[in-house]
Amino acid sequence: MNLNDCPLCLTDGGHCLYRGEHLRVIAPQEEEFPGLIRVIWHQHIAEMTDLLPAQRSQIMMTVCIVEDIVRKVMQPDKINLAALGNFVPHLHWHIIPRWHNDPYFPHPIWGVKQREVTLVQQEWRKDQEKQLMAILEQHFLAHPV
Repeated sequence: MNLNDCPLCLTDGGHCLYRGEHLRVIAPQEEEFPGLIRVIWHQHIAEMTDLLPAQRSQIMMTVCIVEDIVRKVMQPDKINLAALGNFVPHLHWHIIPRWHNDPYFPHPIWGVKQREVTLVQQEWRKDQEKQLMAILEQHFLAHPV
């Protein structure tokens, strides 16, 4: 995969909450995964070690800021952080709020579905996701990275 066919080079990859000089924070708004946020490096590289040390610090600081805000707003039981790149070899981090009763818990969100979530839980998490997006936009507007 190269610049010409990489979905993270060709598109934002979701609703853009923040766009800085080197990275962006997006909400893919995936129905089954409310509160999932991605931090995407603009330059088409595959690995953290392709970055300079200061750039590594910048992306990880951003991931930690997002994680902290996701925890406060979404109130998950656990946060999963993932930078796989097996399907899209463009450096990006997934910040994934997890609940003991989410559809895939305790397995990865890319695993086999374990259960359905109640309508009440879905609606609450969707409402929280809207708040999360607004708070992240406000945070990065006030504190760009």
